[in-house]
Amino acid sequence: MLSAIREFFEKHIAGPDDGDERRARHSIEMATAALLIETIRSDSAISAPERDAVLRAVRDKFELDAHEAEQLIALAEDEVRQAVDHYQFTSLINREFTQPQKIRVIELMWQVALADADINAHERHLVRKIADLLHVTHPDMIAAKLRAQQAARR
Repeated sequence: MLSAIREFFEKHIAGPDDGDERRARHSIEMATAALLIETIRSDSAISAPERDAVLRAVRDKFELDAHEAEQLIALAEDEVRQAVDHYQFTSLINREFTQPQKIRVIELMWQVALADADINAHERHLVRKIADLLHVTHPDMIAAKLRAQQAARR
């Protein structure tokens, strides 16, 4: 993990008595944020609604204020730029998340992809690829997509 990420969590989130368990949770949060960033980067243009959807997902999922969420997203963007593949993110999630939590990550990715009202082929491919890497079944991935579509209509 990048030292900037570790410093961010220690400064803004972690308490003085937090140990390895909390650091592991932050690694998982970073992996999740990185996959959301990958979703918006998968098409040729990052739209404002997609960026807002990532910000909203990060704020809600990790209970951060706007400034902390922006910093986390910036750090996740740096991590994504340095990553050579998705394994460093999906392996953490596979080790630490339950199956329903993995499905929720896929649902969040669909929500981000739907934020601009258009899921392009690159976004669809990425979500399917990550679902496979997270061992999320095709029916569960489709159910997550349908929930994301219902949420987008509200």
